Amino acid sequence: MVTNQAYLFIIFTINGIIIGILFDIFRILRRSFKTTDIITYVQDILFWILTGFILLYSIFTFSNGEIRFYMFLGVFLGCLIYMLMFSKYFIKVNVKIVIAIKEIIMKLISILLLPIKIVINLLKKIFFKPIKFITININKISLKSKKSNTQS
Repeated sequence: MVTNQAYLFIIFTINGIIIGILFDIFRILRRSFKTTDIITYVQDILFWILTGFILLYSIFTFSNGEIRFYMFLGVFLGCLIYMLMFSKYFIKVNVKIVIAIKEIIMKLISILLLPIKIVINLLKKIFFKPIKFITININKISLKSKKSNTQS
């Protein structure tokens, strides 16, 4: 009986660590990407849904649906241990990794879009430069004609 309770306490302590990691994943995403308030609310709801699934799965899998106080104490303790000992380093390292990946992807996208930019610039030169030339000259001609009409 006591060994079973100790086993459950360790399982739920591990659950607390997992929940702490999940919480930090959302924190990493918020630090790496600018999000609107609505996306932040959606992320919060998603966090609580995932946390609920983790706890419910563990409760039904390891204790046959029986809820005991020491389970919640284990979750709290696991989360506290993770937050105090590992969270700062986990966030720091992973934010750098996500930002580096984000920069690599942005460079790849800019390289892949380079031919499209070249084609667009070429089309601008071919089609819009003559149109701009014509409109500028029409404006010059109309200004000259206005000046000559006012002088006469």
